[in-house]
Amino acid sequence: MRRGALLAGAAVVALAATACGGSSGGGSKAATASKPTPPSWEMHGAYAPKIDPANFVATIDNRWFPLIPGTTFHYVGVKDGARQNDDMTVTHETKQVVGVTATVVRDVVSQGGKPLERTDDWYAQDKQGNVWYLGEDAFDLKNGKFVKAGDSWESGVHGAQPGIIVSGNPKPGDVYRQEYYPPGEALDQAHVLALDASLRVPAGSFDHVLSTEEWSPVEPQMEAKFYASGLGEVKEQVTAGGHEQFSLVSVTHG
Repeated sequence: MRRGALLAGAAVVALAATACGGSSGGGSKAATASKPTPPSWEMHGAYAPKIDPANFVATIDNRWFPLIPGTTFHYVGVKDGARQNDDMTVTHETKQVVGVTATVVRDVVSQGGKPLERTDDWYAQDKQGNVWYLGEDAFDLKNGKFVKAGDSWESGVHGAQPGIIVSGNPKPGDVYRQEYYPPGEALDQAHVLALDASLRVPAGSFDHVLSTEEWSPVEPQMEAKFYASGLGEVKEQVTAGGHEQFSLVSVTHG
């Protein structure tokens, strides 16, 4: 998830058109780098979701964001003019966060065959089908070693609160927080646009795609994301406040 949380500073992945997230041409880069205006749906005020561990299930099978252990999603994209790869692996590992057993998803961004950042994201699904984002351990490569990044966060620690990555029953117009950790400037929010988008990426052509837009008021940045039914995130693109785009090229099952 860090790829969506640090759109302006670190690396990203690829998914659905969201308000939760170019081409490499010079004109496009200049356009997306401009400071965006906050969207009309921007969320304000206190946020304290009630998390009941008894309301969570063991399997993440949300149709738009299924996370089956052993699956790796391979993305290729461009960030600030540089070609990057992003491999997101659903591990068999779990982590207890606020009493909930979360699935650990490892995300590794590389450039020129060398890793730049690694993030362990923690996700869990409730009985309503909502996939919650419970936190992350993020690491940046510095002087040849991975060093824990200051934007790492965990629900229930230092005021951090979980958010919803993809809801169990998304409807156009829905707005929700995806993460909430003011000290680490993790405040992503999402806005559902449509459930019937069509999209072509290197991995294939998809219809009935969930599209959202994601807004980060601390960047500030707007990102579009696209989720294919039965598969997951297939593309993400910064549309304002930066220059970044990633698309799904293949999926492997371990």
